[in-house]
Amino acid sequence: MRFPTRMGLTLGAVVAALALSVALAQGQGIKRTLMQRVDVVGPEQKECVLGTAELAPGGSTGKHIHHGFEVGYVMEGEAELTIEGEGTKQLRAGDSYRVDARKPHDARNTGAAPAKLVASWVVEKGKPLAEPVK
Repeated sequence: MRFPTRMGLTLGAVVAALALSVALAQGQGIKRTLMQRVDVVGPEQKECVLGTAELAPGGSTGKHIHHGFEVGYVMEGEAELTIEGEGTKQLRAGDSYRVDARKPHDARNTGAAPAKLVASWVVEKGKPLAEPVK
């Protein structure tokens, strides 16, 4: 019988914690898939997170913030992006967007098919990717 190594246990704990933080940060009707995390070199401890998001028809991210900025691209479908203080933008396949750091925002699928996006977040390392806002 082979027992897991300390490194294996540590890696497993990190993966489990990451999955839990993503699950807690998601609203109803959204599925985020994180593909890569890399450290950003500089005086501040930041990381760049690359991922995809899929919003079910009528689904919403829920109003939330990121501890850094988000840039994204709509691959399929359509969505409405509401950014506090900036109003609402209609997004369709081929559109890109940016959300500034700590700016409350919400995205909602306004179409009949899933909305699929790819996004990158440059955020403070060690903080949750997203935090809900009342």
